[in-house]
Amino acid sequence: MVRFSCEKTLLQQAVNAVSRAVAAKSSIPALEGILLETEHGLRLSGYNMQTGIRTEVEADIRESGRIVLNAKLFGDMIRRMPDDTVVFDADEKFNVKLTCGDTDFEMIGLSANDYPEMPEVDDEYSVTLEQRTLKAMIDQTSFAVSLNETRPIHTGVLFEISDKGLTMVAVDGFRLALRREPLEHIDGGAFKFVAPGSALNEVEKICADTEDMVTVTQGKRHLMFEAGNTQLICRRLEGEFLDYRNAIPTNNPICLEVDNKTMIESLERVSVVISEKLKSPVRCLFSADKVYMSARTGNGDARDICPVRGDGQELEIGFNNRYLMDALRYAPADTVKMHLNTGISPCIITPVDDSDNFIYMVLPVRLKAQ
Repeated sequence: MVRFSCEKTLLQQAVNAVSRAVAAKSSIPALEGILLETEHGLRLSGYNMQTGIRTEVEADIRESGRIVLNAKLFGDMIRRMPDDTVVFDADEKFNVKLTCGDTDFEMIGLSANDYPEMPEVDDEYSVTLEQRTLKAMIDQTSFAVSLNETRPIHTGVLFEISDKGLTMVAVDGFRLALRREPLEHIDGGAFKFVAPGSALNEVEKICADTEDMVTVTQGKRHLMFEAGNTQLICRRLEGEFLDYRNAIPTNNPICLEVDNKTMIESLERVSVVISEKLKSPVRCLFSADKVYMSARTGNGDARDICPVRGDGQELEIGFNNRYLMDALRYAPADTVKMHLNTGISPCIITPVDDSDNFIYMVLPVRLKAQ
């Protein structure tokens, strides 16, 4: 028996949050559902054996118990209800009745006995920071996470926590994204781990754009991200992450200042002739105070000139249009420095004020002779 009443808006937010960790298809039917528990307040959980999300909601508990409900059906029912108090009533045969204002629904639940336990995360190390900071740092690095499963470690983001702060790094073999922020409080000294990119996409959603805190806890095998009443638990990725410090070249004699928005617009113009079927690098000729950009495919030719500050010394270099645009788009600044060396050396993008709070690296594409 499970009986409670709860505000529809709160219940809907909780269902939306945990649904993202529910398995779409599973040999265990219970994993395609949401676990509701009313032993100590109302708790909802979603778990796909890789990532689990659970959250607690304010509710008036009449009878405590556990039940599993089909995530899609339950979510659709709650979403369609009027903004009022939802009354939930489930009997011992798992027949569920939902009432809200003049609306009522009935559905059949499942026994919670088949629902696997979520892993416990033993608190070896933890760090606490503002939700909006972590949210931004995930956004500004996770785009460069590798989608290639042959090197599973690079399908995640490296977190390094030390007295200098939090450093997050993502690499996919063609580019690198690094973000660094100072921290006020770390527990247990310096530590590092790699968190799966797929789980971090969900962490980004459970973090609000506020000064409220989120705690990141590293256990032996698992990680826990705790924001408000919501916890996300995921497995740590194991393996040897790229030695990024040695991968970023330091000898880059050409340095230009670039307005991100202006250069993105130029790249978008020359990208008009590039498509999924007809790929081509963007050819960049860095001159004094300007970059000549061009692209040529079976669709046609496109050329544009982008103003910059500095002398490019007539360096010609090719880039994947999307990779260069991503680096400029996600860099947390309006203007950046581009550091270049040769036509086959990476382009390094850093803050104009020489701080080290971000570094983006884009590898060049070899150009065919024209």
